[in-house]
This record gives sequence, structure tokens and C-alpha cells, in this order.
Amino acid sequence: MLYYSKGSKDHTFSPEELKNALSEIFEKLGSRKKILVLPPDFTRFHSFAGTITERVWQYYGSALTDILPALGTHTPMTDEEIPRMFGQVPASLFRVHDWRNDVVTVGTVPAKYIRQLSEGKLDYTWPAQINKLLAHGEHDLILSIGQVVPHEVIGMANYNKNIFVGTGGAEGINKSHFIGAVYGMERIMGRAESPVRSVMNYASEHFTNHLPIVYIQTVVSKDATGKLQIRGLYAGDDFECFRQAAALSLETNFLMVDKPIKKAVVWLDPEEFKSTWLGNKSVYRTRMALADGAELLVLAPGLKEFGEDREIDRLIRKYGYAGTPHTLEAVEKNQDLRDNLGAAAHLIHGSSEGRFTVTYCPGKLSRHEIESVHFRYAPLAETLKRYDPQKLVDGLNTLPDGEEVFFISNPALGLWAHPDRFR
Repeated sequence: MLYYSKGSKDHTFSPEELKNALSEIFEKLGSRKKILVLPPDFTRFHSFAGTITERVWQYYGSALTDILPALGTHTPMTDEEIPRMFGQVPASLFRVHDWRNDVVTVGTVPAKYIRQLSEGKLDYTWPAQINKLLAHGEHDLILSIGQVVPHEVIGMANYNKNIFVGTGGAEGINKSHFIGAVYGMERIMGRAESPVRSVMNYASEHFTNHLPIVYIQTVVSKDATGKLQIRGLYAGDDFECFRQAAALSLETNFLMVDKPIKKAVVWLDPEEFKSTWLGNKSVYRTRMALADGAELLVLAPGLKEFGEDREIDRLIRKYGYAGTPHTLEAVEKNQDLRDNLGAAAHLIHGSSEGRFTVTYCPGKLSRHEIESVHFRYAPLAETLKRYDPQKLVDGLNTLPDGEEVFFISNPALGLWAHPDRFR
């Protein structure tokens, strides 16, 4: 059922309109006694999910008993991040998702279906895993809140990904990421329907359709002044809610460039991007716009690690971003990577496959560390003097000496491509 649907690429939800829209949604949902909210974590700060969660708390009061940020494999939110993102919502309501230990398997997607979706490349079952608070918390409303935006693993972020990855377990996350990597990132990004989405839709239909899950989805983009605005708001308990949001996101967050980009400069906000696990969105979201032989220059002042999880960080350091053939061979030969297929998928996603170069300018990692994982290195302070994110504008820039660079101030907000690579 679709409870609310409004948006266009030129629409801007004012604070008052957003408040009224959410009240309309809540009125349709009716009185509730025990509510669980699943917002994103701080890595999705710009989703407006924090504002919406605060409004849930203001409307429902003590009926809101639990807030479980959909961390996936990310690190738990800090005491400073929670009020920054969620305003006045009491910290006592927040729970931490432990993706290794806090999950239950509610069903299994058969191997036959995985073989079909992966075009015969994979032959394993997929466990539908969710946090035990969803399965056994006895809530009469579960609100999954988040932003629909192009995504490298599943095509378009959010909807039931928030359930099966955001509150999922190690095996489910690892295997779902590997399905997307093997199928091909560039065949998936920007598409509402993909093999990974099909797996999760199967799980939703067969294993969690008894849970009172309602999705509230935003579509966000910058206005002419650079300020983030909600362009669309959609609420519902089935795929139609997501489908409409994904259609608007493709129209709003997708930029088709006129010619392949020869040099791209991407800024990673130090508060949001502290690892290549997240920072490689600069690689994922631009790769279909980059020319063969292009240079991708990543300004990353907050970069201090590769993986947010200690084991994943170790695996990235061990195997590096060396391309699909090398990674698949490493999976075949090494048990530690077979046990962490999500990390293997990430290594594939983060590689240019030799088609373009990736140069990181890190704030807290050394030249040796960057080069050891097969990226190029450039010193941050020196590079910032030439490519100042305060002076560059999103899109094409011509420097005083005539060099052309394509600047992106936040790779998490969109997807860039050239028509030759997006069909």
C-alpha cells in the first residue's frame, strides 16, 4: 500500500511541508503501541532521515521504543554523531546493530534462484538475515527510513536493502555483495531492478511479509545555491513506494556527461568519509563517466583506514584493489577471502580494472599504505593548493593554466555516466 507519494526534480519540501506530509503518513498508519525505527547511520547524514526520525519521536512519543541505525558493516554511531543527526531524540532509544552476532536467519533463498540471477556464475543459497530486534521485538510498526540514490551493489539504495543489509548478518551481506560484483557493477548502478534486488524481494515476499514494515523514502539533491533539498517523499509497505522514489532519483541524481571525463577531482567530506570502504564511492559513482586513461583524483582529508571493520581492513591491506581476475583467483585460493565475500566484492568495485588511474590524497594514511593497495598517492596539502574545493564548482572547471577538471563535491549524492557506458 502506498501511503504518500509526492516529488519532482524541481520540487523543494519546506520544513513545514515535510512536517505536514509526515503527519499525514502517521495519521494513516494510526495509533501504535511499540515502534522500531531503522534510519541510516551518520554515513547517510544528508538523507534527511535524522530529521524524519526526530519527527517520528515528536509525533508518537513514548510509543517509539527503539531506534536501530542500519549500520550494515559500518562502525557504531558516536555520542557526538547521534545528536548532530537526530536532534533532540533521546540517546537512550538508540540500539547498536552487531552484524556478526546480533542476527537471526528467517529463511533461505534457494541456490537455483541464485544461479539463475547470476547467469550461472554462482551456486550457493542466500540466508535472509535480520537483526533479532526486528524478528522478536514484537513491535507493531517498523519504520525503515532512508534515501533512494544510485548504489554500486544493488543499483538503487534503500527499500529492503535497509533490512537485509542495514540490519543483516555477515553471510547475507557478504553473499549479496558478491552477487552484484560478479554480475557487474556497471550493469547494476542506477537501476531499480537488479539481481541483488531480486534476491531481497524474494526474501521480503517469503520471509518477512508478516512484519509490520513501512518504508519512508527521500530523494535528495542540491539546489542552485548548493544547499541540499528533499525533492521527493514516498511512504508505503511494498515495492511501489521504492519504484517511484527510484524513478525520481534516476531523474534527479543521475548526470549524463556530454563527453567522457579525462580528469575528475572528487572531494570527500572528512566528517563523512574516513575509509576507502566508503570513500571508494568516488570510484564507483564516476567510473561510467571516465574516459579510458583518465585520472581520478580523490581529496580525502578524513581518510584514516581502509575498512571500518578490523577484519575487512586487514583483507583490503592484504589483497588490495587489483582487479576482478586477481580478486576472483584470491577468493578461490584463500579461505579468509572466501569467508568475507563482501570484502572481495568491495575489492572488485574499487578497482579501475586498469582502465583509468585512481590517485588518493589522504589526510591520515601514508604513501606506502595507499600504494600498497594499488592506488596512486599524492600529498593532500600540495594538491589542495591547485584543486581547492572551495573554489571549484560541481561539474566542468577550467583552471587558469587551461587544465580542465570535472569536480564532484559529494560522490554519495549521485551517479555520473557517459551514454556509451550506460545502456
